[in-house]
Amino acid sequence: MYMYLSIAYPSWLHPEIFPGLPVLGIIRWYSLMYIVAFSTAFWLLKKVMHEGMLNTENFTCKEDDIFNFIATGIVFLLLGARIFSALVYDTSGIYWQKPWLIFWPFNENGQFSGLAGMSYHGGFIGGFIGMAVWCAKNKKPLFKWIDAMACALPLGYTFGRVGNFCNAELYGRITTAPWGIIFPGAEKFSKSLPWVSEFIAKCSMDIANLPNLVNLPRHPSQLYEAFFEGLVLWLIIWFLRKKKPFDGFLTSIYITGYGIFRFFIEYFREPDADIGYRIAQTADAPLYMNTSLLNISTGQILCFLMIVGGTMLGIACCLKSKKMQQTR
Repeated sequence: MYMYLSIAYPSWLHPEIFPGLPVLGIIRWYSLMYIVAFSTAFWLLKKVMHEGMLNTENFTCKEDDIFNFIATGIVFLLLGARIFSALVYDTSGIYWQKPWLIFWPFNENGQFSGLAGMSYHGGFIGGFIGMAVWCAKNKKPLFKWIDAMACALPLGYTFGRVGNFCNAELYGRITTAPWGIIFPGAEKFSKSLPWVSEFIAKCSMDIANLPNLVNLPRHPSQLYEAFFEGLVLWLIIWFLRKKKPFDGFLTSIYITGYGIFRFFIEYFREPDADIGYRIAQTADAPLYMNTSLLNISTGQILCFLMIVGGTMLGIACCLKSKKMQQTR
């Protein structure tokens, strides 16, 4: 027996809710978390509707309106998340050659495999387009409605990242922090390497009782994201919802806030092995540890664009609001 400063990933936790059972075995925690996320967003959207956020001089919002609004957004979100993941994050190129496979949920043997791979940024773009389409079709003020959605999205997003944790995926880099978790599918390292031996010593692990290939503790970056990009960002927007100075303000806070939080959390999250860094200080920079703040991942580039875009959107909406007030 040996004591060390880390936490073993729960052995009872599997991607499937009922592993090994026929039919029920295909039900996954990640899918359940999506349902909980959408239900939470709908419940919060109803709450801001009752507060009058979506009412205008000539229109009183009803529950059917927000149901259709969020349903349209969800459809476009799922389409965008899947398409973006397949075309941007997959490096095999198969989806560019055979795009119909993007939504084909079976593997080569004909077994049901689900749609593995969803991109937040793709979902964000798709959901935004869907909400814009609905608002244009129904002649509703776009940013008034998206502001309301911004009050609901982050808390729902929290459950999505919990789903990633249940899948033991998107874990972080190695760490000596006492809350580091040993994820079963993470890359293993030879304990004969000097840096690995030194790392093991810092974790108070007994090297003599360990196999040659060691699974080292990692940052639970999924939970970092769930907390900061989900719960904390939601609390900020929820607090500001009745104090917004103009339509588009909460949307700008959401886009910019998410970009900022995730940009920094990406330093703790390990990039996809097949993609690596988009910008690297050295060509052989390891992915499993942060060696430089100048090593930039795909997610950080997209988050930087969100920060810039969210800031520009806030300025544009502010100027538009002032112009409208001056013309009255």
